[in-house]
Amino acid sequence: MKRKIVLHFSREIWDKPIIYRLIKDFNLILNILKANVLPRRESFMVLEIEGSDNDCRKGFEYLKECGVTIEPIEQNIRRDEEKCTHCGACTAICPTGALSIKRETMEVVFFSEMCSGCELCVPACPPRAMEVHIE
Repeated sequence: MKRKIVLHFSREIWDKPIIYRLIKDFNLILNILKANVLPRRESFMVLEIEGSDNDCRKGFEYLKECGVTIEPIEQNIRRDEEKCTHCGACTAICPTGALSIKRETMEVVFFSEMCSGCELCVPACPPRAMEVHIE
């Protein structure tokens, strides 16, 4: 199993070795794509997580027990279809290819499953159609 997720840490647990435990105790392979971890503040981390279904399930249970909120990455970066003018500005900045131009129609397509959550598309989008939703 390989998934991209966002972890939200409360101000009480920002300094706990939670990520270390995911690797050591649950045999998970983690790639930190983005993190905003500050002392005694609510923090978040965007991860690509890989491991067996069983190890991932146990790791997610552990995170919940620790008070970490887990959400799939596709819930964080969204495109407002009504605002999008298909200008293509976002496609030039997207490092994963999650945003690309469909040549036949010259429309911008967004593949949320390829999105790393880097948020580079948000300021690059002139009509502000790319949005971040961190709950």
